[in-house]
Amino acid sequence: MKVLNKEELQMAEGVLLNHFPRSFKVYGFLYGINRNKPSTLEVVVDSWPDFKVILLRPDPKNKHSQDFTKKVSFYSRDEEVLRKMLREEVDWSAYFLIGGFDFSHSLTIKEVSSEKKVNNRGFTSVHLLYLSDLSCLLTPDIDSQLKTRISSLNLSHVDKVNKTWKFGGDEKGYRNIKNLISNFPTCCIMDTQGEPVAWILVYDYCALGMLYTLPEHRGKGYAKVLISTMAKKLHAEGFPVYCFIEEDNLVSYKLFQNMGFTEDDSYRALWFELNF
Repeated sequence: MKVLNKEELQMAEGVLLNHFPRSFKVYGFLYGINRNKPSTLEVVVDSWPDFKVILLRPDPKNKHSQDFTKKVSFYSRDEEVLRKMLREEVDWSAYFLIGGFDFSHSLTIKEVSSEKKVNNRGFTSVHLLYLSDLSCLLTPDIDSQLKTRISSLNLSHVDKVNKTWKFGGDEKGYRNIKNLISNFPTCCIMDTQGEPVAWILVYDYCALGMLYTLPEHRGKGYAKVLISTMAKKLHAEGFPVYCFIEEDNLVSYKLFQNMGFTEDDSYRALWFELNF
């Protein structure tokens, strides 16, 4: 096993480009790390340079690791190598999330967690949708008045976003959103008083997320404007353009499909909670 250094991380990013869509999440993490976005993760591979499994785990040397929910991500092309890495390269002693992996790996995770005498449960099952080409993106009509109200979030908006985020509402959620607003692209629509009424963020693995419109401002097409504006911005800056949408969120699923995002039907991503 090998922990990748800065130069090797850049090489691994290039390799993962060839394995979309299954590698999107790990690629997104590496894309951010390689552009000096703050991260509490380290990256481990089974071998180098020809790796079969690449795994991200909390960096024990990073003093900020305890400030955020512990998380593990991986991309694997070999189930036995993945099993070995999960056994030997992951700390199972405390609560953590494994997220964004293909459902075909779920049995391996369950078996290793059973060996470790750690409980597990499926946290959520999601679609992965991505923009294969900018020409596929639907661009809604935006009048001149609305254009003047398209802006970015700032740190004064952290609390508002945290309170409306399904997985937020607590101190770790607040720190996570503060980190995202400080270091990753955001887009919002302001009201006439300069307060955000709709917004979209980018997670630390570079996926679009936290799309939200305040209830009293729904039905005005703000979500389409945000998705289109952010997708163009990400594409222009070289980011991957993709998102995870929970299976029961049919409204968002249809929205992103209608905006030109596509899905590989053979792939379904899962999030697991461990040691809860």
